[in-house]
Amino acid sequence: MGLKDGALSAPDQQYLGQLIAQRTGLNQQDAVARVNQTFTAMQTKLKQAEVSAREAADKTRKASLYAALWLFISLLIGAFVASFAATFGGRQRDL
Repeated sequence: MGLKDGALSAPDQQYLGQLIAQRTGLNQQDAVARVNQTFTAMQTKLKQAEVSAREAADKTRKASLYAALWLFISLLIGAFVASFAATFGGRQRDL
């Protein structure tokens, strides 16, 4: 929840610090400092992932825009060529 909210509450910091101090043998202050460092690193990675996702979405959006534009142009050219060929074929038939 702390990553979602953007901040880690003081009771959560103390609790995690106690767990780390018990399991690693560090003192309470060093354990809380390690929790804060890890939390900050995780927030930074989360922000980088969000930026990467936005960039990928923008690239995908631009690519689909270009694909739709060229598809429209090719269909328009195809319709023109079909119309021209039908007119030419009709004239050949009538002769």
